[in-house]
Amino acid sequence: MKRDDDFIRSLLFEAEESNQPFLLAPLHMSPSNDDLKRHMHAKWLTDAGFFQEVNKGVFRITNQGHDYLTSIRDEGIWQKTKDSAAKVGGVGLSVMKDIAVAYMKQELSTKLGITI
Repeated sequence: MKRDDDFIRSLLFEAEESNQPFLLAPLHMSPSNDDLKRHMHAKWLTDAGFFQEVNKGVFRITNQGHDYLTSIRDEGIWQKTKDSAAKVGGVGLSVMKDIAVAYMKQELSTKLGITI
């Protein structure tokens, strides 16, 4: 299964917007493709430190996950981040975060007139 960065972003938004502190992505016997995709992407977010699995199939967003989401919240920054990653044939999640933070800092510097 390939990692889907747009799906990862949507899971981060879902976790942030929920009134509950947990995102459910259980893995049952003979899961549907959608359930398997959800579970695997939650696991990959855990591997990257953006989620923490608090019980089997139960995840919470970490502070690092909130930071990543903040950096990719803006649609323009998100698109630039994906385009930059695609130019080099793809990158890992930690590098995706680095690219997004760099674009966010660039935008902040322009808007605020200060170097960040």
